[in-house]
Amino acid sequence: MTVAASVAELVREFRSTGRIVIVGASLAGLRGAEALREEGFDGSLTIIGDEPYEPYDRPPLSKQVLKGWAQADHTKLPRTREVDAHWRLGVAATGLDRTTRTVHLANGEQVQYDRLLIATGTRARPWPNPAEAGLEGVYKLRTSEDAANLQRALASQPARVLIIGGGFIGSEMASVCRELGLAVTVAERGPAPLVGALGGVIGEIAAQMQRDHGVDLRCGVGVSSLEGDESGHVRRAHLSDGSTVDADVVVASLGSIRNVEWLEGSGLAAGFWGVGCDAGGRAFDINGVVTDSVYVAGDVARAPHVLYEYQFLAMEHWDNAVLGAEAAAHNMVNFEPGYRPHLLLPSFWSGQFGVNVKSVGVPPFGDEIAFTQGSVGTRRFAAAYGRRGRIVAAVTFNQGRWLEYYAQLIQESAPFPPPPPGWDSSEDAKPMPAEFPEPGVPTAIPDVVLTGHDPSERTAEFRPRGG
Repeated sequence: MTVAASVAELVREFRSTGRIVIVGASLAGLRGAEALREEGFDGSLTIIGDEPYEPYDRPPLSKQVLKGWAQADHTKLPRTREVDAHWRLGVAATGLDRTTRTVHLANGEQVQYDRLLIATGTRARPWPNPAEAGLEGVYKLRTSEDAANLQRALASQPARVLIIGGGFIGSEMASVCRELGLAVTVAERGPAPLVGALGGVIGEIAAQMQRDHGVDLRCGVGVSSLEGDESGHVRRAHLSDGSTVDADVVVASLGSIRNVEWLEGSGLAAGFWGVGCDAGGRAFDINGVVTDSVYVAGDVARAPHVLYEYQFLAMEHWDNAVLGAEAAAHNMVNFEPGYRPHLLLPSFWSGQFGVNVKSVGVPPFGDEIAFTQGSVGTRRFAAAYGRRGRIVAAVTFNQGRWLEYYAQLIQESAPFPPPPPGWDSSEDAKPMPAEFPEPGVPTAIPDVVLTGHDPSERTAEFRPRGG
């Protein structure tokens, strides 16, 4: 039998009798399971999740659910096909032994695997003072339960809502509050909302947009402490500039934490920014050596991208979870040269204050910006980001139909500033500094994070580009 024939036989045998475990009953976990079955995997499939619910969609939580248009428990993800999996819901993974290929669970049980897909995603960063975080009226937003609780609080017509953090989720929640007729204050430690993700030039536009809609926006200040009344309900926040804000609902929108604690001692390159992996989803160990049996997908994955100088990207995006899981699933049940890379061009969208904000590429990778179409005054425009003479990202306000055009330019490494598409060109497309914060300046961590080149975090905590 030839080597090729032997390899093919091994693949067929594994697809029939292998054991695959997915840790993370998430969007990535579900789509990975579906892709495995689509690839012809007929072996044992186990899906482990710490929440007691089957995978659900998270984007509606900060939009339709908070507005009361949909119930939090009605956001279950649709199935593209049956997965015939053994679901272990409501029990968290607490450890990984790669020598015995065993996942340890919180209830003391152990689950063995031949291939493992890590899709544990992220969780909301809580308010750092536990006593203050425990006050009634203090919320965060990540899970369906979080959304249900916050929706009930907003429906009770609080006198004022305080949102701590002006990133995308914080800004979307502020928009919802204004649509509901609620007074809302946003406290943002950076110089403007969205500045970590889109830079100061766009951040100033976002700031004016919030103020035009009646948001009490406080930039350059943090919240020092929360104060409750005798009944244990939050009533006031003390800000770093000495001012106070009276509020009976406070939402901490402080970014996310990647769920990697359970991997401590596993020998994987897991740390603050997630789990390092190659472009095919194969996890790295702490020495930067790729593994053959452990794969990563979704928000918790960080992989090098050819368009961004092979820096590792961590992407908290819906399509990254889906396409990354599909690529990892394909590679789990195939051998080289049948591996498939996951080289998604990042994109996201956000609806806030009547504006549809969309982006493609990695804006924080750029250091210049040019308004290429439309008008900033009407908040209908497109802007491109550049670095070293080439376009690396674009953002649109109510001009999302042009995003495909800019995506093509980014993939071709087209020059910056890019040529106009021939319609609705900006009168002044002169490049200017994009005004991203310097490393160490407090602001919201963007949804796409440049985490450096080294996949091992054995001796250092890595920060965004320049850190």
